[in-house]
Amino acid sequence: MQATLEPASEASFTARDKKLLANVPYEKAAIPIAYQRSIIDYQRKEQPGTIVVDTDSRHLYYVLPEGKAIRYGVTVGEDAQSWAGVAKVGNMQEWPPWVPTEGEKQRLGPLPSYVEGGPANPMGARALYLFQGSKDTLFRIHGTNQPEYIGEAISSGCIRMTNEDVIDLYKRVKMGTPVVVLNSHLRMASGASTRG
Repeated sequence: MQATLEPASEASFTARDKKLLANVPYEKAAIPIAYQRSIIDYQRKEQPGTIVVDTDSRHLYYVLPEGKAIRYGVTVGEDAQSWAGVAKVGNMQEWPPWVPTEGEKQRLGPLPSYVEGGPANPMGARALYLFQGSKDTLFRIHGTNQPEYIGEAISSGCIRMTNEDVIDLYKRVKMGTPVVVLNSHLRMASGASTRG
């Protein structure tokens, strides 16, 4: 499989993005080349415009026409927090707030009830909220304030991307975009548990 790196671009950054990303409270991470955004040959049969997450390989694919896809490196959920299934984008937000779930508070200890959107927020620059029918699965594809973990399985189940990559993906998708989450350790599930 041949991959051509797509250069990072700030062309899709808003003025707010440029301001908030100029002074992030984390170090810029060196993303391994295997997890850098690239355009690749794509063999699966999903329609163009579909998002496919392969949690085993730690990649998210945005399917393009003519057998191509944009491949992004991601952080995925720990085994106990993983989810697999078919969903759709049911909500989209720029610089979303974070409201930790009760499950996260139990697992991670004392957390605030609400964190305003911004560069210190673990939701990062954008969030795509995954729904099944009209029900929120509580799983998200979102940015991160911990880019050093791209390529690992440490999240509470959500799919994390660098802020630059999630901004790039966000501009390509729309409400209702289909999302397929693959995980060899789980059967394709129709439900979900609490996430963040």
